[in-house]
Amino acid sequence: MNPRILAVTTGRILRQLRHDRRTVALLVVVPTALLTLLYFMYADQPTPPGQPSFFDRVALVMLGIFPFIIMFLVTSIAMLRERTTGTLERLLTTPLGRLDLLFGYGVAFGLAGAAQAAVASAAAYGLLGLDTAGSAWLVVLIAAVNAVLAVALGLLCSAFARTEFQAVQFMPVVVLPQLLLCGLFVPRGQMAGWLQAVSDVLPLSYAVEALQQVGAHAEPTGTMWRDVAVVAGAAVVALVLAAATLRRRSG
Repeated sequence: MNPRILAVTTGRILRQLRHDRRTVALLVVVPTALLTLLYFMYADQPTPPGQPSFFDRVALVMLGIFPFIIMFLVTSIAMLRERTTGTLERLLTTPLGRLDLLFGYGVAFGLAGAAQAAVASAAAYGLLGLDTAGSAWLVVLIAAVNAVLAVALGLLCSAFARTEFQAVQFMPVVVLPQLLLCGLFVPRGQMAGWLQAVSDVLPLSYAVEALQQVGAHAEPTGTMWRDVAVVAGAAVVALVLAAATLRRRSG
């Protein structure tokens, strides 16, 4: 990768994103609106003594899951459009390399994910009363890394799609199993052995565990940093695989 080309590519993608008002609204407004919906869903639920409220437990995890879902969807479609319009083919005739392009996407949408998480966290902590033992900046950090992972997986999946409809079809294949097995609905330790084994190789499981560590501990734990490293490593691997499978055009 060339650092200068990477920086230029990141800037180009951020400018495109800034001028897409619908996507900006999806990134900024929708997570906060959904968190507000969660707040009113759990507002009247009794909380056992000494336990965090249902809203605190669910909202904390959703702050990391929202960037994962949204960035996967936005990125897979954005890269497919670059291919179908011929933009990608023109870009790759310049000194721009595949890794420059894909890591540029990762950095740009990672920053967008961090901004999304910052806005949603500000609303959750400031307006909705979210209470966690750990710091909010750790939640934003984990959400940003999770966004990069989603970008990497979205770029990888987009290489195998020819239409936007096909790109969207990868969501139930790639995203939903991770949501079901990440520990949000059933603790991973209480799953059947084979399900727990599958969960152990899915990166979203580690992102959720890292967020749960922030919810339970006032200071960053070794487990949390390990989980963040696993998610970041999975993102890098997915970006490299995406570069290896990237096609100039669809068809």
